[in-house]
Amino acid sequence: MGWLVSILLAGLLAGVVGVGLVALYHVSATRRIAAKAERLVPPAGRFLDVGGNRIHYVDTGEGPPILFLHGLGAQLLQFRQHLFGELAGHRLIALDRPGSGYSVRARDGRPELTEQARLVARFIEAVGLDRPLLVAHSLGGAVALAVALEHPGAVRGLALLSPLTRFVWPPPPEFAALYVPSPLRRRLLGHTTAIPAALKLAPATLSFLFAPREPDPDFMIAGGGWLGLRPSHFEATVADYTALGVDLPRLQERYGEIAMPVGILFGTADAVLDHRVHGLGMQDRIAGLEVELVDNVGHMTHYGAVAQAAALIGRIAARSGTSGDLAAYLRKGDRVMEGEVKIAPELLHKGETGARKYSPQPVSSDEQDGISRGGTDTGDPKDRPPKAGHGLTEKVDEDPLSTGKSDGTDMPNRT
Repeated sequence: MGWLVSILLAGLLAGVVGVGLVALYHVSATRRIAAKAERLVPPAGRFLDVGGNRIHYVDTGEGPPILFLHGLGAQLLQFRQHLFGELAGHRLIALDRPGSGYSVRARDGRPELTEQARLVARFIEAVGLDRPLLVAHSLGGAVALAVALEHPGAVRGLALLSPLTRFVWPPPPEFAALYVPSPLRRRLLGHTTAIPAALKLAPATLSFLFAPREPDPDFMIAGGGWLGLRPSHFEATVADYTALGVDLPRLQERYGEIAMPVGILFGTADAVLDHRVHGLGMQDRIAGLEVELVDNVGHMTHYGAVAQAAALIGRIAARSGTSGDLAAYLRKGDRVMEGEVKIAPELLHKGETGARKYSPQPVSSDEQDGISRGGTDTGDPKDRPPKAGHGLTEKVDEDPLSTGKSDGTDMPNRT
């Protein structure tokens, strides 16, 4: 009988050792990936303490201020890569939201939208900005809307690019792995399996974000995509996503209180957020809202529709009293109407101010029911870009740094 106990104990010990070795492998791989990310993409700006949060930001140019808020799992370099060069005549400020990029969330900091909005208002005060125009992408759009509701005196207007505006539950399959309520589990995942898995699944992730177009070839370096491959960034991304249900359902019922110029730009091929729900669905919620749709563009409108984004920002800046070289933006916006990226013509009509306005397409009650449940397109799947999952907790079978895919051209960074 003693020999049987010895065999069982030996088997158990071998199992424990095996699990430990696998964990050590993932910890080591994560550290190597994170170190490489920080070598390739060092801090680009300066740092400021705001309520215990160490905020990394860039501040360039002169003129009326525009402040940029990035999306889920992203960072400030996404705006600087292409959009900054289209906005002459303004002071341009972009920050890494707490935990993202090189910003560090305070030890007692919280990821709820209202808390992030409070931090943005405090940042505006600390930097000495005079009611800037707020430009935001994806989840940053939800933060910007929270700023407009909770701190309306801090900003003059909102220009929202592919914004998250409505709470969707249950999470769509592509985002299910990002819903992690336990802070301890977030930390364990962030320092073990999440980063190697994200690296391995990078091509599918980037295709999901940029579809139907190819990912920007300089995205991982100039756009800062490598910075998403670090434990602290993963933890902040998951915390931000998990916290959406705390206050977004309440905030979205208050959009009618917003009394400032607001514009929304969406690509009709967006595979991440449904433009009918988060864009056209906002038309009756905010007075004077301008919604613009662009065909053949997905979620990354600040990459696939740079000229349209700059033109929208210029129009909202003019309406809010923060305009710089507005005429240049409007001329550029008129030119792209006949360029490679087409504005959806059947949706276009002129508003009283001359800004481009769009009317929602008819949606059946069955379609609306499907949209409200999942926030996904209920039309013919052939008409939508393929969707690829984020899969941040899936197993990695080989060293991600020896796969030949670590050259900075196909790594993930959620938005």
